[in-house]
Amino acid sequence: MLKKTVLASISSLLLLSTTVIADVAPNSNVKNWVGGVDHLGLTVSDLDSSKVFFTDVLGFKVLGSNPSYPAYFLSNDKITITLWRVKNDEKRVEFNRAENVGLHHLALSVESFEKLAELHTHLKTQSNIEIEFAPENLGKGPTKHMMIREPSGNRIEFIARGK
Repeated sequence: MLKKTVLASISSLLLLSTTVIADVAPNSNVKNWVGGVDHLGLTVSDLDSSKVFFTDVLGFKVLGSNPSYPAYFLSNDKITITLWRVKNDEKRVEFNRAENVGLHHLALSVESFEKLAELHTHLKTQSNIEIEFAPENLGKGPTKHMMIREPSGNRIEFIARGK
């Protein structure tokens, strides 16, 4: 019951945030310095399993690695992700958006509702991925989304925008 309440709260917040964002016009009095996201860095507990998830499951390619860091640099030609291993997995704490500053989740766009459904079916075959919820409407729609946890526990949302 608590999990459903938390998920409903998250869905409500996402609906509110997308509604607010959609209604805000760019500030024409301030120069827009940012052109987009260049890359994202994720700390992971299991570097190899997380790399396999992004490459073998989602289709990213390895751009390079740094064994002394240790890290992998991945891309799908639209977004670049750096994965690096946490230094001490025994000291890690799960992220709590109410009490921690940091990344709550990564949202990756999917081109259509059909592709989102196909991805969900594909992810259900992966034993080391937790699906928090299957594709569903975001608020009243028409956008649909789903949420998973990759092998190291990072939350990833997949979202298909409705037209």
